[in-house]
Amino acid sequence: MSAPEVRRSATAGWTGPLPTVIQGGMGVAVSDWRLARAVASAGQLGVVSGTGIALVMVGRLTKGDPGGHMKRALAGFPDQEAVRRVLERYPAAPNLMPTYPRPPMWSQSPPPELEELTVLAAFAEVALAKQGHRNPVGINLLEKIQLPTLATLYGAMLAGVDVVIMGAGIPYQVPGVLDRLAHHLPVSYRLDLHGAAADDELRIGFDPEALFPGIVRAREQLLRPSFIPIVSSTVLARTLLKRASGSIEGFVVEAATAGGHNAPPRGPLRLNDMGEPIYGDKDMVDPAQMAALGLPVWLAGGEDTPERLQRALAQGAAGVQVGTAFAFCAESGLDPILRRRVLEAARTGFVQVRTDPTASPTGYPFKVAQVARTLADPAVYTGRRRLCDVGMLRQAHRLSDGSIVWRCPAEPVAAFVAKGGEPDRARGAVCLCNALAASAGIPQTRPNSYREAAIVTSGDGLPAVVRFLRHGAADYTASDVLDYLLGEEANAGPCRSVHGRKALAMQQEGRSE
Repeated sequence: MSAPEVRRSATAGWTGPLPTVIQGGMGVAVSDWRLARAVASAGQLGVVSGTGIALVMVGRLTKGDPGGHMKRALAGFPDQEAVRRVLERYPAAPNLMPTYPRPPMWSQSPPPELEELTVLAAFAEVALAKQGHRNPVGINLLEKIQLPTLATLYGAMLAGVDVVIMGAGIPYQVPGVLDRLAHHLPVSYRLDLHGAAADDELRIGFDPEALFPGIVRAREQLLRPSFIPIVSSTVLARTLLKRASGSIEGFVVEAATAGGHNAPPRGPLRLNDMGEPIYGDKDMVDPAQMAALGLPVWLAGGEDTPERLQRALAQGAAGVQVGTAFAFCAESGLDPILRRRVLEAARTGFVQVRTDPTASPTGYPFKVAQVARTLADPAVYTGRRRLCDVGMLRQAHRLSDGSIVWRCPAEPVAAFVAKGGEPDRARGAVCLCNALAASAGIPQTRPNSYREAAIVTSGDGLPAVVRFLRHGAADYTASDVLDYLLGEEANAGPCRSVHGRKALAMQQEGRSE
């Protein structure tokens, strides 16, 4: 069934000039609503992370919703009965070291309360990021985390998200999903099913009207956001244009120097002396070839200087995506104590980023900052008892007897092997679900007061963030990053409806609420 025509401008979610700078969507709540709002208020594209969004909502509510931001955002949700159920399900816990309730794990048949929580969490994050300005806001998702995608997209669209950015895979199904969700229509998503025949399908469905009866009457047609996939090659971009189920409005072209997940090197895997994947000429992208595809392109991965920005523009790009510089600014959702520890290590020259080929359960290389007392420390890693109680990175596998199991290399090794996993694949795998939540300041507390340790992901440019720490300052702001990239003159230009300094004042006001 083809999707109806959707309401959009000539460039879908873009309603004004294309941004020169896209703020990367990072981690679990590292690029939260405060950071996205600061960047968007300054006229560039602020992006919230949609990864683990339900987990973040539970953490905030369990902490008592500091500042009342979640409840304020949810007051605008069209189904207040759903809001009431979520708030009752996740009440505040008075413990200073709370044990956060864990929602049910995702599967191809998720319980309605999990879908409901995820929709509301995405709605709140985007709604808060859009407050106080009229500029576009985006959301970032990972193709490798497929199960929550439909509910997350719908919640973000109910809040008026303008752009969807997606990497870590080939998200060819997303454009068509956006077309249908704009009309509140049922959608489904084909899931990766490992060990299955080509015609063996496993799908997850999502029906807005079934989950929220009356939603179609309560809300008119939604804006269909622009879809901007993250690619690492021109070949992948062409493949997406050919296979995508709907329109694509641009590309982020990400190099292997970027933080988070990197695309695997093309060809046989080779490692350097530090055990990192070696990238070669085949992994380089020609910006001119990308520009020739006729869509806006933003370069990412080490493109965080004025010189690299100007070079990108000269090569035909619309601009750059910058992550690491924003990840450690004051508006970032990274745990403040952890963030300042990293900044101090960068200041003293004792910070290093390693591309770890085994840390991520996805199988993709993953950038890990070597920070003491985090899971980058072998002693901390081996001291953690393996368990899997979030399960965002579990993958479906069809076994030889026809059954389907969900497994993750970071779960207990015996359980992983019992489901057909290879023991070597489990070696070095990190529970990113719990570790990234800890890095965002919501570490789970286990029996005997053990707290989950964090992991910090960053691009190779982490040591260079010291350029923003002026005159011995302990912090810097998103405005400082934009001023550096664009210059004070550019910050007052027509693409910035609110000046960066005013945006900072808004952020500080928001934190004091």
